[in-house]
Amino acid sequence: MNDLTSQSNRADDRIDTFCFSHLRWDFVYQRPQHLMSRFARRGRVYFVEEPMPTDGDAFLEELPRGENVTVLRPRLGEGSDPNEIIPKLIGGFAGEQNVDGHIAWFYTPMMLEWKNELQPLAVVYDCMDELSAFRGAPPELVAQERRLFEIADVVFTGGRSLHEAKRSRHSNIHAFPSSIDTDHFSRAMQINDEIDEQKNIGRPRVGFAGVIDERFDTDLLRDVATRRPNLNFILVGPVVKISEDALPQGENIFYLGGQDYSRLPEIMAGWDVAMMPFAINESTRFISPTKTPEYLAAGLPVVSTAIADVVRPYGVEGFVHIAGTAEQFSQAIDEALSEDRDRRLARVRDLLADMSWEQTFNEMSAIVDLAVRMGTPGDHADAAERLSPGTERTASSSACSTSRAPAASA
Repeated sequence: MNDLTSQSNRADDRIDTFCFSHLRWDFVYQRPQHLMSRFARRGRVYFVEEPMPTDGDAFLEELPRGENVTVLRPRLGEGSDPNEIIPKLIGGFAGEQNVDGHIAWFYTPMMLEWKNELQPLAVVYDCMDELSAFRGAPPELVAQERRLFEIADVVFTGGRSLHEAKRSRHSNIHAFPSSIDTDHFSRAMQINDEIDEQKNIGRPRVGFAGVIDERFDTDLLRDVATRRPNLNFILVGPVVKISEDALPQGENIFYLGGQDYSRLPEIMAGWDVAMMPFAINESTRFISPTKTPEYLAAGLPVVSTAIADVVRPYGVEGFVHIAGTAEQFSQAIDEALSEDRDRRLARVRDLLADMSWEQTFNEMSAIVDLAVRMGTPGDHADAAERLSPGTERTASSSACSTSRAPAASA
C-alpha cells in the first residue's frame, strides 16, 4: 500500500485508473468493461492487458476503446521478463501522460509487480472469480493473491459465495454480484425480426450466451439434446481452453460463435428459454454468472445447474429453474416453456430495479473515494465499521437478497 496522506483531497478531483486485467477488452464484454467504461467519466482509464510478442524492442501498444479508455498492450521480445520490463513501460507511459492522482485496479494478482513504478492513491482488487481453480492457473497465483490482499486498500468480490470464502482475509471487503444493463437487454422483448443465423432453426429454442470453457457441462448438453430432439439448442460465445472436438454435436445443436455485445438482445429475442448448463466443479464453485440477470432482463425463463450464486438468490426466489441430471434439466425446460410470462416479467422488473451497473459503479466509487480520503491504509478497521462491508441488501421490493455494499456510506 502507499502513503496517501498527502493526497487526501484527490477524491474530489479527476482520478485516473490503471486497470490490470487478464481478460482482454475485446474478448467478451463483461464486468471489467461495464465498470471501467463508467470510471472513464471520472478520469482516464488505462486498461493493461497481458503481453503479446514483438520482433523488435519492447513497447506499449496503445489502443483507443471509447471516450477516455485506452487499452495498453505490452509487446515483448522473446525471452523477456514481463515483471522487469512492463513496470518500466507503464511508469514511463504514466510520466508521458502526466498521470498524477490515480488508482491501481486489479483483476488478477499475477500483474501485481506491474504497478511498481506507479504511486497510486489506492489499490483495489476486484476479485471476480477464484482464478486459482481455473484450468491452467499458474502455481504462484495463490501466493500472489495473498500479497495483493496485504497491500489492497479495498477488495470487491464478484459474488456472494466468493465473498463468504474471502471475507476473513481483509477488513475492507465488499460483495458486488453480477449487475445488469437492463435497458440494453430488455430490447429483446421489442424485437420481432429474426437474425439470419437463427431464422432457419426450428422452435422451441434453448439458448446459451457466454464463454464455452471447462466450466461448461458438455456431457449434460449432449444428454439433454439427445433426450429432447424436439428442442433446438443454440450456443453463442467463444470456445476457449477446451477442444472444439469435445463439443457435443447433433442436428438440434447450433454454434453461432462469438458475437458482439451489441447483438445479444436481437439474438436472445429469438429464444424461448435461456440455459446455464455449468458443470459442478472447482472452477464453478464461486462463479456469479452475469448472464443470469441478462437472460431475465431479455424476458426469458431460465434453467441452470445448481451454481451456488444462482441457487441463492435466483433459484430459491423462483426466478430460475434449478436442475442437476439430464432428466431434471429436460423437465425444467418443459416447465420454463409453460411459465406465466406476464407474472414472471412483473417480478423480474422489481428484481432488476436494484441491480444496475450504474448503481454498482456509484457504490463502488463511493467506497474507493472514501479509501482515498481516509489517507492511511492502516485505518481499514475504521473503514470496515463505517462501510459495514458484507451487509445484506434486499433487491428492490422482492425478497431476493444479495450481498452488496451499502449505497450511502461515503
